[in-house]
Amino acid sequence: MVSSICALLVLASMLLSNEPSGFGLAALMAVAPLPILLAAVLALDRLEPEPKLNLAFAFVWGAGVAVLLAVVLSMAGQALVLRAGYGQAVAGNIGVVVLAPVIEEGLKGAALLLLLRRRKEIDGLTDGIIYAAMAGLGFALVENVGYYLVAFVQGGADDAVGVFVLRGVISPLGHPVYTSMIGLGVAYAATRRHPARWLAIPLGYLGAILLHGAWNGAATLGSLPALGGAYLLELAVIVVLVVVTVMERRRVLGKIGGVLPGYQPTGVVTQQDVGMLSSLKARRHARKWAKRTGLSKAMSDYQHAATELAMLHLRAEREGMAPAEFTGQREALLHVMGAARRW
Repeated sequence: MVSSICALLVLASMLLSNEPSGFGLAALMAVAPLPILLAAVLALDRLEPEPKLNLAFAFVWGAGVAVLLAVVLSMAGQALVLRAGYGQAVAGNIGVVVLAPVIEEGLKGAALLLLLRRRKEIDGLTDGIIYAAMAGLGFALVENVGYYLVAFVQGGADDAVGVFVLRGVISPLGHPVYTSMIGLGVAYAATRRHPARWLAIPLGYLGAILLHGAWNGAATLGSLPALGGAYLLELAVIVVLVVVTVMERRRVLGKIGGVLPGYQPTGVVTQQDVGMLSSLKARRHARKWAKRTGLSKAMSDYQHAATELAMLHLRAEREGMAPAEFTGQREALLHVMGAARRW
């Protein structure tokens, strides 16, 4: 609720201080690529979809609290630079290249720290990437409205479209990619036991700052080679993030194939079910079959609970778990699988 109010306040101030037509165009261009970007991010989350409420929280946090505080803190930081005797140009460059990455990544990453309190919701590196990307998409949505609106005021619709091509078409995943570094750090800390794991969070934050600063610095220089280098770096990080999610997905699918056969005596899983659960393609075919036979929700619940059961074994091996806690969670998941399995 607080984040939503913050987002509305920022957008309302943009609307009231500018022409409605310019704001409408800016908002339209900011929203236009969002469905595709959301689909791309959530496609990484197909195996173990995160709770919609948590995803919405991360997105709205980025669009609301993070944007509002970033504006306030950035203005305060630039004011301090000006007070120190530097000119407006220097203060502006410092604000873009240094203050913006430090402040914005810290604020977006705060969503991950808040979710860290619910450790069971961050049980893999993919989860950290997904939540960080959602916070980044929310932040970028509102920030882009501001950028497009400034361009419209300064140069009309043509300039606004030019900025849209750069931010909305060429590099629409900047904020999600930067903050994903923090997501990796938080997820690593949440899924390991050794004391040094907490160092992953500041290291992830540093990575996010460096990536963000590299792009902003290249844009400030206005150099095509610099922009090209920053863009290639961003693409390389995207490839790494995809590889991380694919490898983790394979590990979970392998765990399903190794763990679930041991539960066949319970009657909630058969060898055929194990085969179906161990492949994304087979899962998809099973959901299509279930939809035709009126068992769509049952199949979805079954697949989700079975995946959670495999993840429970992974967490127990990786982090350790009290026997009573493990047994309680295992029995609850087996109950859901038994209640859902009607084929």
